[in-house]
Amino acid sequence: MNWIEWGKTIAGGAICTPEQALAVLQSADDELLEVMQAAFEVRRRYFGRGVVLQVLRNAKSGQCSEDCAFCSQSAHSTAPIVRYPLQAVDDIVQGAREARTLGALRYCVVLSGRSPADATLDAICEAAQRIKREAPIQLCTSLGLITRAQAERLKAVGVDRFNHNLETSARFFPSICQTHTHADRVATATAVKQAGLELCCGGLFGMGETLEDRVDLALALRTVGADSIPLNFLDPRPGTRLEGRERIRPMEALRVLAMVRLVNPDREIRAAGGREACLGPLQALALYAANSLFTNGYLTTDGQGHAADLKLIESAGFYVAGLTVG
Repeated sequence: MNWIEWGKTIAGGAICTPEQALAVLQSADDELLEVMQAAFEVRRRYFGRGVVLQVLRNAKSGQCSEDCAFCSQSAHSTAPIVRYPLQAVDDIVQGAREARTLGALRYCVVLSGRSPADATLDAICEAAQRIKREAPIQLCTSLGLITRAQAERLKAVGVDRFNHNLETSARFFPSICQTHTHADRVATATAVKQAGLELCCGGLFGMGETLEDRVDLALALRTVGADSIPLNFLDPRPGTRLEGRERIRPMEALRVLAMVRLVNPDREIRAAGGREACLGPLQALALYAANSLFTNGYLTTDGQGHAADLKLIESAGFYVAGLTVG
């Protein structure tokens, strides 16, 4: 296949088929640069060379009832992480101020747990209202499974976006989680869209899924209408069920980024958790497909740091997309 010419056809409005998406994942290492250029043709068409920075705040850590095999915050995990209850509203608001100083376009407040209790949702709504008044920034929340009514309440207080990842294909999902279903996750994604919130919805790669599972996830993200797609790569955590798995190869991770970009051409694609650990010295190539990065760390692990992220972006010939407020 002439990868670059095909990328131009996707940039021109053609739809990537499942067979074409699978071909990206099956491409040879010797073709990698052409595959990444195909993804870049699409990325450049919709986003130029801008890179959106997003900052995470783990506002409630650990003791989640769910048994997701990869997650160190699960109560089923013995991972040595810091565990704490919901942080004070003042602390969550301060986190938004700090995100602004880093030049982040978006601030994402994340809570561990299956779904938010009423008192928890009250606190998040209070924090959202204060953030919009005192430290305006685009605001994303990630609170687990929610209903349409809960999503509408978040929308009403100024939340812009809600994150809930599908994680993997419907076929493979029971292999990594038994306490809720893939359909439960799709239902939350649907409720978010129905409430008029932007949907942040992605997945995790390297858990033992097949190439076909990866394609199925990319297509499912297109079907649910994900506005933003965070792509995580498993960095196995001690104390979790997946602690013994090997990390995904850098070239394999780059093909995943390229494939998801080509399947979802005009969506924000974020190189997310595991970026530094799995891509290593090839991180800069991720920007040829991804137009967004998490900076300054993740939920329970550190990243390479904000200064290193800025250097990465600049040295690769990209730039940080400026802060805008709603």
